[in-house]
Amino acid sequence: MAKFPKFEMGHIGVNVTDIDGMTEFYRRVLGFTVTDGGKLRDMRLAFLSRDPGHHHQIVFVTGRPPGTVTTINQISFKVASLDDLRTYHEALLAADVEGIDPVDHGNAWSVYFLDPEGNRLEVFMDTPWYVKQPKRETLDFALSDEEINQATIARFGDDETFRPVEDWRDEVRKVIA
Repeated sequence: MAKFPKFEMGHIGVNVTDIDGMTEFYRRVLGFTVTDGGKLRDMRLAFLSRDPGHHHQIVFVTGRPPGTVTTINQISFKVASLDDLRTYHEALLAADVEGIDPVDHGNAWSVYFLDPEGNRLEVFMDTPWYVKQPKRETLDFALSDEEINQATIARFGDDETFRPVEDWRDEVRKVIA
């Protein structure tokens, strides 16, 4: 098999029915800025970013027929700390967003929710551990950081695959290197 050059994920494109409503939601609830937009043939496009080094991280494109089910499983946004994750959780609650679901996966702590067109979104952070997936338990933000850590260890620590994430990353590096 050929060795492929390194790349990073650049952006995601989402077909939408209500470009204005989606743009407003991502701006108001997630802090995106509209960086560009316009028409191309019979489509409207809106480019959004939270990073001035990227023209866009998300592009919305009109043309999704009304009433159709989304084909997106989820769009995930990574944060650096439990404080950051709590901030988003509180903001989602304050904005009365649908489908808010805090989850402990053992290897990540997540908050899932829905955008106005039913696309599942996730804000998450990695934990210091690896445990074979899928795992799903309720994440309780009423707990302190230390209590959340201890709850994760109590839930998943007896699993034979549970170990420090760096051990798992070392194994994956051997394959992906």
